[in-house]
Amino acid sequence: MKYRFGDKLREVRERRGLTLKQVSAAVGVTESQISQIERHKVMPAVDTLLDIAGFLNLDLDYLFSDYREENPVHVLKASERPRFEVEGTVYELLSQSEQGENGIEAYLLTIAPGSRQGSDEYGHIGREMGIILEGVAELSCGGRSYHAEAGDSLSFSSDVPHILRNSGEAPLRAFWVVTPPKGFKP
Repeated sequence: MKYRFGDKLREVRERRGLTLKQVSAAVGVTESQISQIERHKVMPAVDTLLDIAGFLNLDLDYLFSDYREENPVHVLKASERPRFEVEGTVYELLSQSEQGENGIEAYLLTIAPGSRQGSDEYGHIGREMGIILEGVAELSCGGRSYHAEAGDSLSFSSDVPHILRNSGEAPLRAFWVVTPPKGFKP
């Protein structure tokens, strides 16, 4: 069997001084079935496994800890961040996780005074969220405009046309997150 957690079930049951009979009565299966599960002879149905774990007050993270997938941390050094400029906006990629609907990408945007990023003709699938770090911004989204200053945050469905404009006299800096990733490149 690929998944072997019977040893943990038996260990916890015995540590708590419980018999096969007590567990089987509480869960509604035979003593033989509990014994076979503990000895890796049969694989229990999910609801049976959850009932056993619940009766034993067993943490599911502990039960499945041997099968947890590695979720590596990606570190992107400041000196190695991809940077590119498009029409007065500098994009500095901070992070890009997996592609697809669960992925995200994050940027540090620097928009020159009077410049903008985005499109007033089309949007894209997903959501965007940002926080203004320095400067003054105007977000045009779905035909409406929103004013934002340092410390203000914005979030919206990005399937409508949207433009982030620097409406101030100094460079606008913002932390910006897009999901799913667009994979934006110069």
